[in-house]
Amino acid sequence: MSAATFVNLPVADLDRAVEFFTALGFTAGPRQAGAGSAQLSLGDTVNLILHDAAAFAAFAGAEVCDTATSREVIVGLAVDRRERVDALVDVAVRAGGTALGPGQDLGFMYMRGFRDLDGHQWSFLHLAG
Repeated sequence: MSAATFVNLPVADLDRAVEFFTALGFTAGPRQAGAGSAQLSLGDTVNLILHDAAAFAAFAGAEVCDTATSREVIVGLAVDRRERVDALVDVAVRAGGTALGPGQDLGFMYMRGFRDLDGHQWSFLHLAG
């Protein structure tokens, strides 16, 4: 079975968030004027739906959480080379994100985390082997 993944996240500034994720290699899809959401894709099966606070509350049936004190999700994206992990986190930092320290080599996996513009936690990882 082949299935697509859709990650939905609330953001404070939709246009700025689209720019941030585009810098990381996501492709922005067409947006409806005045809509509070934007869809971006990474490859054929990974999709990111960004919502302003009102659109997220309507979609999720819940208010936006404070990402400074809680985590609603941690998103990990696998890449083809270990060096790409650090390169992409460096891009995230240059685009306004915050690195979560140095990379972690767990033997079977190398990963490094960051927070996006709205405090959502992400990591890029490379699986050995």
